[in-house]
Amino acid sequence: MIYPWQSSDWERLQQLRSHWPHALLLHGQAGIGKLQFAQHLAKGLLCESPHADGQPCGACPACHWFEQGNHPDYRAVVPEALASLVGPTGDDSDGKPEKADKGDDEGKKGRAPSKEIRIEQVRALLDFTSVGSHRGGMRVVVLYPAEALNVAAANALLKTLEEPPSGVVFLMVSAPIDRLLPTIISRCRQWPMSTPAPAEAQAWLAQQGVDDPVGLLAEAGGAPLAALALASDENRTLRDWTLAQLAAGPACDPFACGETLQKLPVPLVLGWLQRWVYDLLAERTAGRPRYYPQSAAALGRCAAKLDSPALARYMKTVTRQRAIENHPLNARLVFEELFLGYREMFA
Repeated sequence: MIYPWQSSDWERLQQLRSHWPHALLLHGQAGIGKLQFAQHLAKGLLCESPHADGQPCGACPACHWFEQGNHPDYRAVVPEALASLVGPTGDDSDGKPEKADKGDDEGKKGRAPSKEIRIEQVRALLDFTSVGSHRGGMRVVVLYPAEALNVAAANALLKTLEEPPSGVVFLMVSAPIDRLLPTIISRCRQWPMSTPAPAEAQAWLAQQGVDDPVGLLAEAGGAPLAALALASDENRTLRDWTLAQLAAGPACDPFACGETLQKLPVPLVLGWLQRWVYDLLAERTAGRPRYYPQSAAALGRCAAKLDSPALARYMKTVTRQRAIENHPLNARLVFEELFLGYREMFA
């Protein structure tokens, strides 16, 4: 099923059913359920007895095959590292196999799962699109995330989008569409996905048993699925400890931060730090933090001790570090340098 805040998107999308585009680019904020929406849409397109509003019936053979992950006219193309996300409902909670093209060398020992969609996957996809439909209906491809296409894969896919096979629908899912080739974007029907209203998202999170829906939704930038993931994050205690160090301002201990956080992924800690620095800027300019409203008092104290040029320089430092956050760097040294720079802002 789609999420409650996606009902309006679903209703608007049904206007296209009379002349369905060969490629639909679903884009919007990360963490709002775009992949799940695309999968549900794929199920509806393949359903042999859809409801009047395009919803899949859930009872026909096509729906059963889709739920079991073995519909012959459906393919999901994802990087190896995200293979677990393409179960029939958008997760791997039911343990069912999914017909997802993750490349032909998955599982080789000593090699980390690829975070890219590679040209071999696109070539296999072209073989799928060149064969007629098994059920006499559409053939549907979900490609997620579209920005994970490497250059060779993107160019190979572009040729297919320029001359689309009859009866094939590409559902491409992306958050930052500015990372896609402009030529690919131009050959897709763009469909911006709505971010839920805060009250609606908070109500949904409360139904999921989240203990702090307001605070976690703010930290997730208004994305309810991202907030739900934060609620079950095993690193919440370390996140709170890190925020306490940042709240200390000039008393922040960079070497304790490096020692304590060194086993955590660099992108995770950089995310905490970047959101905190953004809130310092928001506190100075608007008097209202975005990501950590529960720390408004501490942010106000820290912001009052900073001058704007120092804050701007440090924000650039953090942004540059985020650009190389997945490189195999020494995490402890990275964190020590960043938190030293944070403390020096107050000098």
